[in-house]
Order: sequence, then structure tokens, then C-alpha cells
Amino acid sequence: MRRWLWAAMVMGAVQGAQAADLPEFLADTPLRGGLSTISRNWEGYYVGGQAGYTSATVDFSTAQASMVNFLLRNSVEQSLVQGWTLFGKNHVQGTSFGAFAGRNFQWDDVVLGVEMTYNYMSGIGSTVTNSMGRQMSNPSGTTPPAGHTYTYAMGLTGASSLTLHDVMTFRGRAGWSTGNFLPYAFGGLAVGRMDVSRSVAVSETLYDSYTVQQVVGGVVVNVPVTDTTVYPVLSSTETRRNAFVAGYTAGLGTEVALFDNMFLRAEWEYIKFLKVKDIAVATNSARLGLGYKF
Repeated sequence: MRRWLWAAMVMGAVQGAQAADLPEFLADTPLRGGLSTISRNWEGYYVGGQAGYTSATVDFSTAQASMVNFLLRNSVEQSLVQGWTLFGKNHVQGTSFGAFAGRNFQWDDVVLGVEMTYNYMSGIGSTVTNSMGRQMSNPSGTTPPAGHTYTYAMGLTGASSLTLHDVMTFRGRAGWSTGNFLPYAFGGLAVGRMDVSRSVAVSETLYDSYTVQQVVGGVVVNVPVTDTTVYPVLSSTETRRNAFVAGYTAGLGTEVALFDNMFLRAEWEYIKFLKVKDIAVATNSARLGLGYKF
């Protein structure tokens, strides 16, 4: 019994001496097993605010295609203008600001989490207008009478616009805690609120050219004749206000612990939205944020 009591006293003295040798902030803080370095505790809920710069690419190249195909459906003219492109891609820039909230789960140096963000966009929008025309003689699908030439003069006039108001994302995060830094990658779903409009007008004139024989001064001559038919202009306009458009998001970032519960964030985010009214938009954003962990 005395030997067991003596051994317990010796072990207690050794543990007390080891604790006395540790720095004060470590002596009072339990260390997680398996940490390669002294790691910050990122576990828990957090909220914050952020602001940044956004560059967007708005692709109008197919904006009028479905409208033109519908206006000229089941006609020879549909094949004549199919594939015409009035517009291309526009690049716009603007600022954004918003907030984020999430929850971190930490295992040793590995930090996984879920997060929701909201960002209001300022100046992310574009409007385009254009027109074009072409003439085609006896195109495929036409059956003019013998000796006749059908010349179609087709014209397209269109306008399109898109404005991105704000974006909400729901994303998962995976990070690695190293000292006061938490580099991370993320991916998930995005929903954008947009105003979108597009319009198109199709004009058509048909020239029927042929020759007729006439007697001039007792001589039979061929006289060129052209009959002109101007068709009514066909037009269509579509508008959607406050349309909610889904997409996906992915990006990289890092957080820096400033104090026990305060951290600074810097990140890059890419968002690709589904097409709305045949218009596609994608954004690249760089942001700085300040957060508080509970």
C-alpha cells in the first residue's frame, strides 16, 4: 500500500512540473490530439459582412434565335435566317456588398462547413441593339417557276438586356487550419434575381425576276420584269422581371484570425447561371469580409 501511495505522489509531482513549464496560455487550454501545429479553434457558428468587385460576362449570342424560329416556323424563310447572330458577349463590371453566415465543424486541422451568402450587385447589367440584312436568290427549299428567280431580302432587328440585382448562394466548405490561417475551397448552388428582356422584328421582301417577250418595232425582244412583294413585319417581345435563376458556384479563399472570435476573409468566387430567355451570364468576384465566430 505504501508503494502505491509513493508512486502516485511521484506521478503527481511530475505532471505538476510539466504543467509549470508550459506557457500560461497553453497550460489553460486543452490541446486536441493529432494537431500538427498549435491550431485555432474554428468550430462553431459565425456571421459577417463583405464587399467586393464583380466582373460579369453576358452572352447574348442566342438571345433571338428561338423567337425568330417561332415567328418563321414551317416556312422557307426560317431556314434562311436560322443561325443569324445579332449579338455577342458583353463584359461589365461593378461592385457588390452583402453578408454571410455559416457553421464550421473541426476535426484536428480539417475544417468542414456549410455557409449561406447574400450579395447585392451594383452596375451589373448590359443592353444591346443591332440589325442586319441579307439577300439570297433561289435558296434551298424554294420552287420558282421556270425562268423565274426568287430573291429574298431578309432583315432582322433586335434588342436584349439583362440586369443582375442580387445573388444568394448555398455552399459547402473544406479548409485546413494552419496557425491563424484557414485556407479553404467551396462549391454549391447559387440563385440570382434578374431582369431580362428581348425583342426581335423580321422584315421580308420577295423579288420575282423573269423575262417576258414583247414585239418592239417588229422585233421580238426579252424584257426583264421584277415583281416586288413586301410582307408585313413580324415582331415579338418578351420580358421577365425579378426572375430567379439557378446556377452553381465554386471558389477559393482564406480566413485570418485577428482575435479570439474575429476573423478577416478574402476570397474569389465564380458563378455560372442557367440561361434565361436564351441569355447566359457568369460572374467572377473578388471580396473582402469581416466575420465574428460565436
